[in-house]
Amino acid sequence: MTAIRGHWQEGRVVLDQPATWSEGSRLIVCELDEATPRANGEEIVGMTEEEQGDDPESIAKWIADFDAIPPLEMSAEDEAAMWAWRKQVGDYTKNAVREQWLRGEP
Repeated sequence: MTAIRGHWQEGRVVLDQPATWSEGSRLIVCELDEATPRANGEEIVGMTEEEQGDDPESIAKWIADFDAIPPLEMSAEDEAAMWAWRKQVGDYTKNAVREQWLRGEP
């Protein structure tokens, strides 16, 4: 997914740069909340590290929010495909590292 910033002008969304999306692409357009500007002038979307509390209450809330996320439901076929893909990626990675090692590359 590619994000492009823009603004609302005369009832239309005006993008800050050209989009390379294919014709008919589905989009999500939402208004950004008040944001804290970064040093480079960009806006921060979401929570900054300074806003994340490290006190016991904040940590307990984060854990509770995390535990409240429902488990991913998938069919047996989807789960088998996921594990097969993970094995394929693992095998590929091991072989790539082995080949680099044999060539003397770091």
